[in-house]
Amino acid sequence: MNIEIKAVHFTLHDDTREYLNKKIERIHNAENMIVDLLFTLTKDKDFGAEATVNFRWGVSIHIKEHDFELNPAIDKLMDKLGIKITKEKEKVKEKRSPGIKGEMDGV
Repeated sequence: MNIEIKAVHFTLHDDTREYLNKKIERIHNAENMIVDLLFTLTKDKDFGAEATVNFRWGVSIHIKEHDFELNPAIDKLMDKLGIKITKEKEKVKEKRSPGIKGEMDGV
């Protein structure tokens, strides 16, 4: 899994980078499904956190969050990211086993 972190309009400090890395560890179970995980952290009037996830089967998701503080924006982003990854995992499982439900109907 490639992880890229960019900061726009500010300098990303090591403690914030470590905080984000700790949050990334929460999605460790999806590591084999993700090819790229790209983060862009921006500072304008408030902080924005964006993530783009590229799955190995070609699907890409993009998530944005904003907050007046950087760490809460990262928290919100990672919560949404966890939900999106779980949904994508369920979609793949459904596509792999579509006949199980239909086989039970004839019994």
